[in-house]
Amino acid sequence: MGKEELEVLRHSTAHVMAQAVKELYPRVKLAIGPPTEDGFYYDFDFDGYFSEEDLPRIEEKMREIVARDIPFVRQEVSKEEARKIFQERGEIYKLEILDDIPDEKVTLYWQGDFVDLCRGPHLESTGKVKAFKLLSVSGAYWRGDERNKMLQRIYGTAFFTEEELKRYLERLQEAKRRDHRRLGKELELFSTHEEVGAGLIIWHHKGVILRWILEEFERREHLKRGYQFVIGPQILKAELWKQSGHYDFYREHMYFTEVEGQQYALKPMNCLAHILVYKSRHRSYRELPLRLFELGRVHRHERSGVLHGLLRVREFTQDDAHIFCRPDQLEEEIRGVLHFVQEAMELFGFSYEAELSTKPEKAIGSEESWQKAIDALRRVLEDEGIPYRVNEGEGAFYGPKIDIKLEDALGRKWQCATIQCDFSLPERFDLTYIAPDGSRQRPVMVHRVILGALERFIGILIEHYGGAFPLWLAPEQVRVMSITDRHIPYGEEVLGRIEARGIRVKGDFRNEKLGYKIRQAQLEKVPYMVIVGDREMREGTVAVRSREKGDLGSMPLDSFIEEIWPQCQIPSLEGGDRT
Repeated sequence: MGKEELEVLRHSTAHVMAQAVKELYPRVKLAIGPPTEDGFYYDFDFDGYFSEEDLPRIEEKMREIVARDIPFVRQEVSKEEARKIFQERGEIYKLEILDDIPDEKVTLYWQGDFVDLCRGPHLESTGKVKAFKLLSVSGAYWRGDERNKMLQRIYGTAFFTEEELKRYLERLQEAKRRDHRRLGKELELFSTHEEVGAGLIIWHHKGVILRWILEEFERREHLKRGYQFVIGPQILKAELWKQSGHYDFYREHMYFTEVEGQQYALKPMNCLAHILVYKSRHRSYRELPLRLFELGRVHRHERSGVLHGLLRVREFTQDDAHIFCRPDQLEEEIRGVLHFVQEAMELFGFSYEAELSTKPEKAIGSEESWQKAIDALRRVLEDEGIPYRVNEGEGAFYGPKIDIKLEDALGRKWQCATIQCDFSLPERFDLTYIAPDGSRQRPVMVHRVILGALERFIGILIEHYGGAFPLWLAPEQVRVMSITDRHIPYGEEVLGRIEARGIRVKGDFRNEKLGYKIRQAQLEKVPYMVIVGDREMREGTVAVRSREKGDLGSMPLDSFIEEIWPQCQIPSLEGGDRT
């Protein structure tokens, strides 16, 4: 069965769940219940409180409804007739949705006495719903607006066969085991604290080391590709954000403050400072493309309901760059960024897919410039033979974009890298360069990130690797352990020699049993354990254990160092030298 058939099944199952909830809790009011990529949910307004313990009871009622094999009956009615039906039932949320529908006719779907406002389509009957499972309960503001009432959302999933459902539930259990929030705490990478504020991360030592490794990787790769490094301020005057259009189109996601009677904004993006670097002096066509890179910290106001560990935060660091180029250089620059992204994704072991997002309803710039930008992005994708799907109306307000969605070890998709083509901001900020004929011409601007937000990317990496990072990324690469106290001096010598080669190493010389030390190192996902005892002291060797392979036996220390040292280094991608 295809994606569309699965959506119909899941949408129908959401209606079965809503009917079950209404039969069990008649005073519940219905909000919305769409299918999702992995299942479905339904939002309810309920005076009581749904808990995980209620889900089996709701599931049992759903099975009763399935057994009744009730037909899904579509009915087209006028808005007024629909309003009367929902008024009689006290369904205030359906009435509010009706008010927003411009058409004079709407569709209802009936399952016996249960009715919902819905475009459909649905299955023939409830009896076609077979393999389903309710998964969790959470809060959700009506229409995603924290000023509205908090509703209760029940999540579930459905498949055509029990075998498919079983495989999905197994993947779900594996996802819980890999949850970056749990592993982040256990591995002492980061923490969040209610007293600090939602969506704000405190990085611990190992997490900082992990960030530094990724940042150093980024710096090296950008220098190879001819990028210049810049740093912009955290706050800029609101007038700049008005000039760029962010104030009109992005204001609800921004934080504002006042300094000496003037309004400022914490930057949600790095582009304006980069524009001002470009504009700081006259530019010649010979200088282009000019590639400006910043590991820039930004702040965005995300609603509390969507915040999620490292994956959705209010403060984060982007590997952000802006390329200013001539129109005739545009496609080659897009191609260079795309190659950069492809090599990076392959390094981390991600497969990926591309999406081309076009002009949204609210946008700046002319139709002509938008079409030029869309055509350039599309031509590069097609020239490179990269399959893509089009997301109509999902571009940035200043230009269309290519989004790269990576796929992790569990088959989940994440949006990280993006390449945005922008004719509009160079126009708004009157950016020019001197052409060969002495005339002033307008550059094109490419906004791009490779890994995206470092916080989000690290969260994805934690789950992708299950916390067991490859050797070059591991905050601690080797742990040296002594069997007894008399082995500590040799252990310290071993630690010093490993450390001298630039390998990240830590000693565990506590007066604890060796088995305990090994188990702790395994739980902390340390790639290699080096153990020293009487034999190792006598022979000048070390006993080595691998996180994945277990006991590797005894070997000379220098041999061990030489064997792992290349894999301990930050790797280099093949591309570069794009000066």
